[in-house]
Amino acid sequence: MTLFAYIFAVVLIAAGVYHFVNPQFYYAIIPSWMPKAAANAAGGVAEVVLGVAMLVPATRTFGLYGAAALMILFLPIHVVDLQRTRPVIGSKAIAFGRLLIQFLLIGWLYWEAQRS
Repeated sequence: MTLFAYIFAVVLIAAGVYHFVNPQFYYAIIPSWMPKAAANAAGGVAEVVLGVAMLVPATRTFGLYGAAALMILFLPIHVVDLQRTRPVIGSKAIAFGRLLIQFLLIGWLYWEAQRS
């Protein structure tokens, strides 16, 4: 696993924990049709579990594929944000850039999983 993958795993765990430390931070991006508390908790648990799985050699491949799948599940949220008049992340350009990065992450995580 590359150094970037280790860093991403730690960032994923930190982001997952932050779902419970400051849920309001994530509520703004969750679409109105989703139950905010449940979606936030599910996202936080998934991020922590997958981040830890990426760090454990026996579960690394599962963690990498799972993280790629999670990034796919997050795509609609980022598309909805991009369609807002004022995206939560800031400008339309930043929201579009984040969406592009999401696709890069999915491809990269899949590539890492294939290598592990």
